[in-house]
Order: sequence, then C-alpha cells, then structure tokens
Amino acid sequence: MADFDAIVIGSGMSGGWSAKELTERGLKVLVLERGPEIVPERDYTDRVLPWDRPNLDRIPQDEIAEHYPKQYGGVAYAIKETTKHFWVKDSEHPYEEAEGTRYDWLRGYHTGGRSIMWSRQTYRLGPQDFEANQREGIGVDWPVRYDDIAPWYDYVERFAGIAGNADGLSQLPDGVFQPAFALTCAEEDFKSKVEAAFPGRNVIAARVAHLTDATEEQRALGRSNCRVRNRCEHGCIYRAYFSSINATLPAAQRTGNLTMVHNAIVQSLEYDPATARVTGIRVIDAETKQTRVYTSRVVFLNASTIASAMILLQSTSETFPNGLANRSDQVGRNLMDHISGAGARGLMSGFEDKTVFGRRPGGIYIPRYANITETDKPYLRGFGYQGGARPVSSTNGPGIGRSFKEAHRAHGPWSVSIGAFGEQLPSPDNRVTLHPSRLDQWGNPVAVLNVTYGDNERIMMEEARKDAIAMLEAAGCTDITSGDVNLTRPGNRIHEMGSARMGRDPGTSVLNGRCQAHDIDNLFVTDGSFMASSACQNPSLTYMAFSARAADYAADLMADGTF
Repeated sequence: MADFDAIVIGSGMSGGWSAKELTERGLKVLVLERGPEIVPERDYTDRVLPWDRPNLDRIPQDEIAEHYPKQYGGVAYAIKETTKHFWVKDSEHPYEEAEGTRYDWLRGYHTGGRSIMWSRQTYRLGPQDFEANQREGIGVDWPVRYDDIAPWYDYVERFAGIAGNADGLSQLPDGVFQPAFALTCAEEDFKSKVEAAFPGRNVIAARVAHLTDATEEQRALGRSNCRVRNRCEHGCIYRAYFSSINATLPAAQRTGNLTMVHNAIVQSLEYDPATARVTGIRVIDAETKQTRVYTSRVVFLNASTIASAMILLQSTSETFPNGLANRSDQVGRNLMDHISGAGARGLMSGFEDKTVFGRRPGGIYIPRYANITETDKPYLRGFGYQGGARPVSSTNGPGIGRSFKEAHRAHGPWSVSIGAFGEQLPSPDNRVTLHPSRLDQWGNPVAVLNVTYGDNERIMMEEARKDAIAMLEAAGCTDITSGDVNLTRPGNRIHEMGSARMGRDPGTSVLNGRCQAHDIDNLFVTDGSFMASSACQNPSLTYMAFSARAADYAADLMADGTF
C-alpha cells in the first residue's frame, strides 16, 4: 500500500493549488519542499523599517558579488539584508549557460517558493492566446481553448482575491474581481488622451492579487485587506496578497489531510514498467544528505519549469532512457520567458498641486493591441505595458535639514513611465539539459541553460519602444526619454515556462490537455512547464487555473478507481 494518495513536488504557486484541491477532495497528500520552512510570524520582515537596519537594510557589495550576482542583478529592489533568505545563493546553487548565451535563473527554495516574492500582476490569457500556435503554424496547438479554462479562472480568482475592473476587452477577459486600486489623476488624464489618439488601445488599472474586500472565506484563513504599504517583497503579515503560504497551503492544512516535508530535494521519480506508472519519489535530505523514498498513487510535479524538467530528465530507466515521460524528446525544450527592455518615460504637467497617499501594488496596464486591434505589424503576437504616474520632487540636488525637506514636499510635474512585456515564441532549441559531469553538492546534475531570442522578439521590442514614445507624446508629455532597446536576459522576467508542453500529439508534446503525461497516466505537471506558448500576460493565474483543473480531474480518476 502506498504511503500517500498523492505526492505534490513543490509548495509554490502551482504546488499550493494542487495540495489544496487534492486534500479538499479527501485525499492524503504529501507536499515535498526542497527548502526550509517559512513561518510568517518569524520570517516575514514587512514590519522591519529600513532606517532601523544597518546600511538601510542593504547587502554589502562584496556579499552580493560572492553569493547573489544573478539574484541581485535580476531583482535588486527585492533583495535586502532582511529578505535575502527568500532567494537562493548563486554560490550554493550553480548552473551553466551554453556558450554565447546568458540566462538569469531567479528563484527561492522555501515554503511557498516564489509565490512569496512575485509581483502579483494577474491577468487571464485570452482566446487568441490558445489559438495562435495553430493559426500561425508555430510550436504545437494548445489542446484546450479559452472556454475550457474560463470556469477555472473564475474559481481560482474567487479564492485568491484579485483587484481589478471589468474592462470589457476580448483579448484580456474580465474575471471575478474585488474593487480595483484607483488610477491617479495623472493616469486618468493619460488614459483619456491615449485612448482618444489610439482608439484600439486601452489604459486600465493593473489587475493585482491583493485583497480589497476580503470575503468570509479569506478572513477565515487569516487574510485581510491590503494596507497599501508596498512592502510586499518582505512577505505580508496581513496575508493581503495571494501566495501559497498565505492561502492555499493553510486551506490544505485545515482539512487534516496534508503532510509537509521540508529540505527534501527530489532526485528522481520511481517508475514501474509493469503498471506503466510512477510509484514513488526518491529524495535526498538537504541537511543530512540521506536518501529515502515516498510512495503514492498519483504524483503532481510542481517544482517550477526548469527544476521539473530536470527531475524528469534525471528519472531514467530502461523504458525511458532519455528521461521520464520523454518519448517525444520535448522535455526540457521550448523554454520561454517574457521579454522586456523597451519603453519610455516623460513628464506631465498640470497636477503640481496633487499628491498621492499610500503605495499601490499596481499602476496602469495597457493590454496587447498589436495584431488584435492594430494589424499589419512586422512581427507576430504582441506585448502589454506596465507602468504608472507619480509626482516627482521639485529638487534632486544635495542638501540637508529643514529647507531640504521642504523642497522635497513641493512637488513638480508628474513622471509617467511605461515598459513593455512581450511574448517569446516557442522554439525546441531553447532548452535546459543536464550537465554530463558537473554535480551539485547533493549529487544531482547541474542545469545547462541554452536560450536565445529570435528576430521576432527583437523587432517586437523595437516597435514597442516607438509605440511607447508615441503614446507619451499623444498624452502631452515633455522631456520624453527612451534609450536604445536593451533586451532583458532570458529568465530575467521570472516567467519561465514551456519545458514539458501540452499538446494533442504524444509524438510532439509531453502532456495532454489535463496536464497529464501522455506516457504515464498518474503523473501530472501543472507548473509553468505545461505552457505551449507564453502569451504576453503575466502567467501565474494561468498556472493556478490549470493546477486546480488538473487536480480535480485526478481526484475524479482516483475516486472511480482508475488509479
């Protein structure tokens, strides 16, 4: 008899949802987390003020150079002396980049994973995103369409809590929202002028995973409304933003069906050729380096896109010599991220007598219009902009004392900035593989990342830069600045996806439309690995919806005795 009904590998964005749904269906579930336990009351630092810390809570430069060069280079704003425990030390978790390529693998190993540190912009994919691959003959066709997943978007939004407006846009479908954070007066002015000048473009309030009108269920989990403090990267003791540690894991724990094991690094999945199923998980203890095996009837692999692919590739057998569930040779391939590096900023006058109170978690969002309301573009797919407007100080010079403080209280014009997030097309040549000889300190192969951008991504960002300038000009901005396009490195947007894509054909994809492995019916992969294309929207909400849908399906199969 198996130790558990189900094992979930990873406790982050998708792992938390898998655990919640399976335990609420009455299944005994083990969650394996490769990092240590995070206890919010002990480990969140959102109430620690930077001026109460040495060096304003900054990490010494020599420590950054030795231990956090990749992590700090990617998200410097989020890595402080009091938050560095949320991010891995690059020195302890090495990986390699293929010759001539660069990759930023930004991650945290602990309870909740990166769901503690994400930026919380939360958007649905639209109908066009599930259809583009087939229409354009790129990658493989998604085996689902928007209508298949729309009810699950509703379901996860209602539980998670998303602040947003009903904007009525077909390419960015509305959802189940709590009240949005209001636009500032300058943003409202920017919106009216841009939408008048470009009828196919829309400026909306950012949709963010923050509670603004907490439900009874959310309050029962210890959650409350956002205090608008913008200390989110420190964790939120009010549990106002969605994370697995704030929401899904507590929901799983209250069922009494959850077991969590920390510091459990998965080495491989155990495969039984007689039943053609996964039977268990081999792990190594991160602290003692002792190995052990846990068994279960079903496995949900939610270790994150790169790590999940590596686990499958490490799980070799006579049946799967190139990695578990890899008859298609697609495991590790089609690695995608979003691209940035194009945008513009300018100054807007007329609001010098206005100011803002609080620090919203999101500003404005300009949904994709390229190849939707505006066609004949010199590139495929498109991008959205994230940005905002804020008052700027009337002085940026040196000073001290009362006159300096008063000068900063006297606001000048407002600064408006927008930056593009674009879609990267899938390519089988963009991939993660296992190093043939180099091992980490636990004896597992290190990753080799080989990802480059194509002409479509470069052309798209050049056009995004031009469009950004045009919108700021239409809004009447002055002193507009926009440097040359400097594409962010692959991985830097922290939206990696696609390494075990879903599809209709087992010969060209790893998973079916339920995130179930074509080759192994009791194996599900519901983190970003399943994505067949990246769209341009922040993807976490899609991971949640697909995870909940797959877990519900797996629970049905277990209930009827399939496995």
